Amino acid sequence: MAEITQQNGPIVRLFQVRAKPGCAEKLIQKFAVTSAEVVKGEPGNQGYFFGNGVGSDDEYVVFASLWQDLDAVKARFGDEWQTSFLPPGYEDLIDECSIRHIDSSSGWHVKSDD
Repeated sequence: MAEITQQNGPIVRLFQVRAKPGCAEKLIQKFAVTSAEVVKGEPGNQGYFFGNGVGSDDEYVVFASLWQDLDAVKARFGDEWQTSFLPPGYEDLIDECSIRHIDSSSGWHVKSDD
């Protein structure tokens, strides 16, 4: 595996899932409670969002959390920060999953009402 260089952040931790047929809605419900509890209130966490694909991609779901920097991700997930963290009950709903970490320091824009 390639050496990890220090990133400036913010870091988007993107959990991508192909749900088993008919399980996407159950997984979204778990994201709203269980996955949210994994990140909410943790030092360095700046928020999260989740959703599912549209149209023919409706079995594709994501949970994304935003972190201050890579150190905050490592502090929360420990030595296994590069692997998917699956709370109990998730494996029964998932065909395949992956985790990605994206350094968004070079391009981040969120429209605000301000």
